[in-house]
Amino acid sequence: MKENIVQSKSYAFAVRIVRLTQHLGSEKREFTLAKQVLRSGTSVGANVEEAIGGQSKADFLSKMSIAYKEARETVYWLRLLHDTGYLTQAEFDSIHADADELCRILSKIQTTTKDGIRNS
Repeated sequence: MKENIVQSKSYAFAVRIVRLTQHLGSEKREFTLAKQVLRSGTSVGANVEEAIGGQSKADFLSKMSIAYKEARETVYWLRLLHDTGYLTQAEFDSIHADADELCRILSKIQTTTKDGIRNS
């Protein structure tokens, strides 16, 4: 079976987000923002999984669109964590690069799927 890149990357990203949340709680004693980034960051992969199991192209597109929005929200929380001193520049750069890559992949999937729906 062929590897699904967005599925793999969104799962690996969720694992990083869980570990980041653990770090924020234990090392920084920050829980409110950590909970927000945990919810949005793990939701990306959950919505990708739902999209893969979608019943139609429209259902697939809907779930991928939600995954994209959750990825964008996660970028917001990561920026806020960085700009308030909870993430170092190196920590931010590393996880932000992953989030940005997911946003680009999900955006492309949406565009391609929309084109496919229009052309069918």
